[in-house]
Parts: sequence; C-alpha cells; structure tokens
Amino acid sequence: MARHADVLFVTALAIVAASPVRAAERQNISIAPGRLGEAAIALGRQTGASIGMSDQSLAGIATPAVHGRLSVEGALKRLLRGSGAAIRRIDGNTYRIVRAHAVHEQRRIAVAVPTSEIEQEPAEIIVTASKRDTPLPRYAGMVDAVGDNGFTAAEAAGGTASLIFRVASLSSTHAGAGRNKLFIRAIADSGVAGPTQATTGQYLGDMRLNYAAPDPDLKLYDMQGIEVLEGPQGTLYGAGSLGGIVRMIPNAPNLGRAGGQISAGLGATQHGDPSGDLAATINLPIISEKIALRVVGYGVQDGGYIDDVLRHRNDVNRTRTYGGRAALRFAPDENWTIDLTGVYQRIKGDDAQYAAKLIGDLKRASAVAQPYSSDYALANLRIERQWDDLRFVSSTGFVRNILSESYDATPPGGPAALFRQRNKIDIFSTENRIVRDLDNGLGWILGASYLESTSDIRRSLTSYGTPPIETQVIPGVPMYGRGLPASSTGVHNRIREATLFGEASFEPVTGLIATIGGRLTNSRLSGEALDPIAFLSVAAIARAEAQANRNETIFLPSLSLLTDALPGMTLYARFQQGFRPGGLAVDDQHIQRFRNDRASTLELGFRKGVPGVDPVALTGNVAYTRWRDIQADVTDRIGIPTTANIGDGRIYTVEGRVAVRPVPRLTLDGSIIFNDSRLSRPTQFVRMLSYEGQMLALPNVANWGGRIGFDYRAPVGGDMRFHLSGSARYVGKSRLGVGPILGREQGDYVDTALSASLSRGAVQWSLSLSNLLDSSGNRFSLGTPFDLRGDYVTPLRPRTVRLGLDFAF
Repeated sequence: MARHADVLFVTALAIVAASPVRAAERQNISIAPGRLGEAAIALGRQTGASIGMSDQSLAGIATPAVHGRLSVEGALKRLLRGSGAAIRRIDGNTYRIVRAHAVHEQRRIAVAVPTSEIEQEPAEIIVTASKRDTPLPRYAGMVDAVGDNGFTAAEAAGGTASLIFRVASLSSTHAGAGRNKLFIRAIADSGVAGPTQATTGQYLGDMRLNYAAPDPDLKLYDMQGIEVLEGPQGTLYGAGSLGGIVRMIPNAPNLGRAGGQISAGLGATQHGDPSGDLAATINLPIISEKIALRVVGYGVQDGGYIDDVLRHRNDVNRTRTYGGRAALRFAPDENWTIDLTGVYQRIKGDDAQYAAKLIGDLKRASAVAQPYSSDYALANLRIERQWDDLRFVSSTGFVRNILSESYDATPPGGPAALFRQRNKIDIFSTENRIVRDLDNGLGWILGASYLESTSDIRRSLTSYGTPPIETQVIPGVPMYGRGLPASSTGVHNRIREATLFGEASFEPVTGLIATIGGRLTNSRLSGEALDPIAFLSVAAIARAEAQANRNETIFLPSLSLLTDALPGMTLYARFQQGFRPGGLAVDDQHIQRFRNDRASTLELGFRKGVPGVDPVALTGNVAYTRWRDIQADVTDRIGIPTTANIGDGRIYTVEGRVAVRPVPRLTLDGSIIFNDSRLSRPTQFVRMLSYEGQMLALPNVANWGGRIGFDYRAPVGGDMRFHLSGSARYVGKSRLGVGPILGREQGDYVDTALSASLSRGAVQWSLSLSNLLDSSGNRFSLGTPFDLRGDYVTPLRPRTVRLGLDFAF
C-alpha cells in the first residue's frame, strides 16, 4: 500500500462511466454527512467531475450533509467549510483538494462564538510547528494546541500567563511581565535572568522572539492559535529549544473581506487597584484578493496589590502594557504569499512583584522603588512559494529587546541603594527551507539558517545617602551618594550560528512511520567585559575573553518511530537533542566563560483519539532526559546575577491527559505531570554550597502539576449563544535555586478561574473571575538578590473580576 505516494485523482476510477458536464452548471446534489474521501467520490459520481487530493489524510475529515441544486464548486465549498482544506481548480471539470495552510487566516474576524459553531464538525488538528503540517495522530511527541481563535479578550490581555494556566507542562518564574523565564517540562536552569540563552524557544509564526533574554510576554490578541511542543526540538529549531518551543500563530490579513473587532474590559482586584484593557483589530483589503493589511493595537493596565510599609505606599506593583502588530500580505497569485510583519510592545512595571511573608501576604518593606521596563520590537519578512505538494519558505527578521531592571541593594544599616541592570539584545535571523508534504504525515524538509545575536549587559550602583559613605555593596564599585550612579562591570556576548538541517518521514511497512533528522550547527562565540572595574586585573579579563572567543561545531541527531496499526491508537518512541552555546559571564570578583550544554531525551508515548473530535481522547508519555554541563543564571555571594555551569543532571517525566465530550456542547479535560529532576553531578563550587555527595533538585521544577477544566456552549433563544468555562490548576512544590541559600521552597498552590459570555450577533458580553478562592500562594521565592536570606514570596493576584464587551464589524 503506497500510502506515501501522491494521490492526484482519488476518484478517477469511480467516475469513468459518468458523462462530464460543465462544472459551473447547477445540478441536483445529495451527499450524506460523513468523511471527505467518501463525499468527494459521491460528488464525482453525481456530477462527472474529476476531484482529487494530494494529501490522503484529508480524506478522513468530517463533512456535513450537502443537498440542493448546486455547481460542483459550490458543493465543494460547502463540504470544505471550516475543514482545514481548500479547492484548487485544474481545468473546467477538474478540481484538486489541498491542505489550506492559511485556512484560518482567511476567516473574517469574529466574536468569540460564530453563529454556526455549535453545528459545525471540528476540523482535523494539524501540528504546524513540525514545519511539515503533520496531522496530530501521526506526530511523534507531546503537543498542546490552542486553536480556532481560542483565547478570549481577557485571556489575550493576560499574555503568557493565560497560556501557562492552560498548559500543565509549561511553567515560569514570576518576576514580572516581560522579565520571566519560561520552562517546559522540567528543563529549568534558574530563576535569575542573566546572559544565558533561554531553555524554551519562542516564535511568532516562523520568527524567533527571544535568544539570550526572557519571555517578551506579547499579548495574545488576534491569535489564530498557539502550539507548545515538548522536549528538545534541536533538529528543526536549533539552539535554545532544550525544553521545547512555544509557537504563536497570528491571524493573517484577509485578502477578500474588510472587518474588525473592538474589545474592552474593566477589572476589580480584591485588596488592590482596578485594572482595564482595550484592544482593536482591523482588516483592510487594499487590492481585493491581492493585498491586505491587518493591524492590532492594545493597552492593558494591571492594578497593583502589594503595599510597601516602609515607604508608606499602597498597591505599588502596577504594570502597564501597550503595543501593536501590523501585517501586510501580498498574494500575486495562488502560489505565492509574501508577508511583512512588524511588532512593538512596551511593558512598564512601577515596582517589584514580591512580598515579605513575615510582614504580610501582600506587604513588604523596601527602602527604594524597584521599577522595570521591557521595550520589544520585531520586523519579519516571510515568503512562501507552493508547487503542489512542494513548498519553499523563507523567513528573515530582526528583533531588538531592551530590558531594564532594578533591585534594592540597600546594605543593613546603610543608606538606600539601587542596583540597575540594562540588557540590550539584538537578533538577526534568516531561515530558508524546502518542504514536501506527502500524505498522512509523510514527507521531508531540508533547510539552512543563519542567526546572529548580541547581548550587552550594563550595570550600575546608585546610593542615595550623603558622602562620605564607607559601606561597600559591590567590591571595587564606589558609592558616591546623592543619587549619583557608579558603573559596575557588564558583559558583551555575540553568537553567530550557521546551520544545515533536515528531516524525513517514510513508511517502511504499512502502519509504521520512521522519522530521521539531524542538524549541523557552527557557532562562533565572542565576549568581552564592559566598563570593568579596577578591582579586576587586566590579565584576568584578557584571559577570560580569549577563552570566550572560540568556534564550535555540533551535530544534533533525532529519530522517532510511530505506529497506528492498532485501530484508533498511536504509539511512538522518540529521541531528540538540544543545546545552548556558551558565553562570557562576570560576578563581583571574576570574569570567566561558561561552556555549552546539551540535553538528550528519550520518550515513549501513546495517543488515542483527537481532542475536540472524538468522544474520548487520551494521551500519555514517559520521558528520560540527560542534561550535561547545565548552564544556569545564578547569583554570586553578594547577589549580582552571573552565569556558570553547575554540573550534570537527569530528569524523569510522566504525563497524562484526557479530553471527554459526553455531549456535543460539553467538553471536559484534565492533565497531570510528574517530574523527578536531580543535579546528579554538581560542580565543585555547587558542592561547596551544599552537602557533599547530596543529589540536589533542579530549580524551578514543580514535582507535581495538573489541571482540570470544562467548556460548555449552547444556544439561548433563537439568536444568542451562551459559553461557560472553568478550570483549576495545581502547581506543586519546587525550589528557587541550588544550594541552601537559594534552596527555599515555592509553589504548592491552586489557581482557579471561571468565565461566562453571552453573544448576540456581533456583540458579546463577558464576565470572568480569577483566583476564586483568593489564595495567596507563593509562585516565586526571589525578592531582591541582594538579600537572599529574606522570606520573600510572590503571591498570586488576589481574586479579580472582569466585565468585558466585544464588538465585531
């Protein structure tokens, strides 16, 4: 059975006896509900048209009944509506059904529940982050997908926090929006944001969002969907994907229809200030079916709820975010698509997000305010060319992210002091790949990419006392007093990566798919000290910089086996690797390089049914990860962020998920994850901080996590729709860092949410509640790194209610 062969005309034999007619003529057509393959054959028999498809996996898509006097093209449009497929006319009586890579992109902007949503059959789930548009039943790995514009306006305003609440395997530090580190499964290095590369790759479409920087926390307005791929993704995504990747898929400009949406919300937080959000989206075809522009703009204010008793100020931790996204699409013909995208977002936090437990759940005592800000800008050009089942994709772009942070560095009994750190990151990247999508997840990809990332971290210490000041916070850094800053040693890192990669899936025997791949990367690394203090010797700086300037070549293999020989069941085994290049780091007394690290994961899993499609869908996975020369952003003895290799580690992960549709209008889902992570071979300086021979838990990895939720949709009256959803997520215990100083516990809390909406036509009213139990919890145990022994906690946002209004036009 040549399941992998191109199936150009699947109905040719079925219609040889039919008399051909003009395709545009209307005919009496009657097709029962079923699957696309049978529907295409029936339509061909009834009309004499030749109807084929190049991807046989499309044959299993559910189709509605079609009755009436219709043309062939009209009947096909009804069959394919919302299916994830499109028609391509070959000649007057011949049609080809193809996978519509942008089928969701062409939808009109809609309110949360389209009129026909209850009646529509769910479409097939396609894992586009595989870069080969793999059907979910034939993807060898764990994936979480939120699709079909699945984020409400309230969730979109929450940004990454909303995604974390939905995905049990995704976690984060909680230092504040725009400065958090994301982790997938248990691949977490530390809670401090320094010069190391992220363990989780983040993408907007095909454009990389971050490198040696935290999560930019882009708001999720006008998103078609988000995919989270778990485990190393080194073959397709390269460096910085040790834990997995998060890929956001924005709605593309609609070439055929103008439209838009306005969303507004007001929120009230118990024990805190009010919040609000406002967003607008507009889609404008400039030349019908050729050029269109889509623009999104938003502003979000999250009211504060932390009181500073020393400075006598309430609700100090207010955060404001504003930004937007613009996309211009040019489609000169059906085979070419050119997209130009620009993004800008600014986050400004008035103060830090932590509290001191001994003072109160929502209180602390700081000598100075600790504001922070994140300025993020992106430009991307994407070009796609289609030849039947062959695609060429080129994506080139530039990112600039400026993150400014400040920490209370006031010494005991000394004058108020503030430590500032500014990290400017520039990323240029380009990737060019050619892809062949064969039927049912088979095919291959071959590509090349180049990336250049620079990071400039500059630091200063400001004292607000009056001279003479004898106290020293950082050795070698003076304290001038009177608010005058003194420079502290910073660091510059540059990485240039040139890469060749490829992956192919084939079916050696019926029902068994083998996928092999590899990525060859050459990295050129360089680093230097910025504004070095006199305390550091010139010889030590020169030696460290010489060690940091080097050339590395690394090969990452991958292999997976998948079988769907058992009816309705998928079994798979997968081996994959990921790595991060090294760099240069500084602390209070040293400047030194850190080496690259590599994670290797072997996992076994199964999948039964497709969530949202089948009445019951089950997924399970067991994974073992070996992580060598772990890079971690840590703090030195006095609190300055730095980077070091902390040793080798191993991680066991067990996951399970279930989604149940007892009736078409109700969906129940649940997920659970268990992590056992250990630093099995700590380096010498880590052993000095802990008990000799002890296996230490890796930081920021909850041992247990889980989520349960429900989603109910139903008509109310003749023209209204009601939507009710709720969920609860448990985050288990973890530790802030390695060793007794940073080893404080965090986590062990439950977060809850409930939302309801009522839609009528183009208008939707919504009411949402978060943290229903008004629990404080402890999401993150780091306050100021200059006081590592304090009892600091980062509480959950207290109980919050939001009233929202959405209007589509």
